[in-house]
Amino acid sequence: MKRFFEPSRRTWLHRANPAVKLALFVLLFVVTMLTHRIDASFYLACVFLLLLFAASGYPIWKTALLASGFALAFASASLTMILFGKGSEIWWSFGPVAISKESFYRGLHLGFRSIAFGCQGLLFVLTTSSTGLFYALMQRLKLSPKYAYSFMASLRLMPMALEELRIRRDALAVRGSGSGSRAGALLRLPERYALPLLAQSIRRAQRTAAAMEVKRFDAGSRRTYYYSSPVTRSDAAALLLLAGATAAALLLAQALPVFNLGDMRMVP
Repeated sequence: MKRFFEPSRRTWLHRANPAVKLALFVLLFVVTMLTHRIDASFYLACVFLLLLFAASGYPIWKTALLASGFALAFASASLTMILFGKGSEIWWSFGPVAISKESFYRGLHLGFRSIAFGCQGLLFVLTTSSTGLFYALMQRLKLSPKYAYSFMASLRLMPMALEELRIRRDALAVRGSGSGSRAGALLRLPERYALPLLAQSIRRAQRTAAAMEVKRFDAGSRRTYYYSSPVTRSDAAALLLLAGATAAALLLAQALPVFNLGDMRMVP
């Protein structure tokens, strides 16, 4: 599973500073959220979907597999508005379900924006390592090391917690503790799993906190880092790439409108 999330090639987005990249993607989220024209949201979804395949550094089949969930996001975001939205020009109705012209296009607008959000978020995740992000936050945004290293330690402890859950489940199966009625087994779940795992997690967290305190992870701002997080030309390239993709989507919405509708907050 770990090798599955290793890119086959490194692009400019991989080499960009994670803190700078985080700020750029936050701005992209804001721009997408403030986009209220369906043509702009449609082209934003298309452009960032293409950018996801081109700049993620992963094979096409792997990127398509990871992006396949966007179909569910599109359906869940659009169908609710399409089936239960309000509008004056009713196309079809049955009981509480009424599909109107306004609700249909507003549902598509929400679906396209959800795809754009998903592509932007997945592109950031696939091109940014968690360790590099926390080092960049410490060095560039002055995040306290005790918080950053605590987050990184918690990420490293999650596989250990899953392994303990598997060992606990196998041990209970060997002892035959799962026999009995289903209702009784559900009532005994906290006793069998939650309390032992919680106690073990507390002990491990205490040991980790003591080790971090001994190694001076709560020291002041004067620290040295093994992994430096500089700002390079790749950050400028990432800025131009993301800004160019956004500008291209907005210009295409003006030059080649597909739906040719105005502000979706207003009744067309």
